[in-house]
Amino acid sequence: MIKTSKKNIEEIKQILLEKYKDAKTELNYKNEYELLISIILSAQCTDKRVNIITPALFEKYPSTKELSKANLEDVKELLRSCSFFNNKAKNIIKMAIDVENKFNGKIPHNHKDLISLAGVGNKTANVFLIELDNENRMAVDTHVYRTSHRLGLSDAKNVEGTEKDLIKAFKTDLAVLHQALVLFGRYICTAKNPKCDECFLEKYCKTKESFKAK
Repeated sequence: MIKTSKKNIEEIKQILLEKYKDAKTELNYKNEYELLISIILSAQCTDKRVNIITPALFEKYPSTKELSKANLEDVKELLRSCSFFNNKAKNIIKMAIDVENKFNGKIPHNHKDLISLAGVGNKTANVFLIELDNENRMAVDTHVYRTSHRLGLSDAKNVEGTEKDLIKAFKTDLAVLHQALVLFGRYICTAKNPKCDECFLEKYCKTKESFKAK
């Protein structure tokens, strides 16, 4: 359920669109293969850490063709400093095998086919389609979840409900707004010690008094 007024939603939307109109992912990538791998690795891991890990991975395995034939232990070693590297190593190899066998080596650009790939869930598919195709989608990560609740844009208890609430609230420009909420949550509306003094959305915040009380 959305806890703020339509007027406030529109004002929040316009402010975010203005502040973050050119926002893009902070993951480093050169092509769709590198982007998809990076998004998979970024689950419960920082973009900064992923960007440190991926150059060596992509140098050794520059496409799904090479990765589909990779040695699991070798890939694990390359991902060792990434959270959940064991499962992620298995998933990206299986993903590469699926792309080679089911999609002729071409990463699909539709949501249904993307989520059929190992390691690719709803959020990962949405982020991929937002970044590459600018599709009108909302992806909810920890930053989007936190900021949307603090701003009263959702009070859903899970990611799926939050995504629905944000789509209902904003309707359009979802690709930019996703990136905007990610960056807003990463650098201003942080989980601990949010920078309320720097916040350009403070007047819409539903929890600022609890921050000040601390």
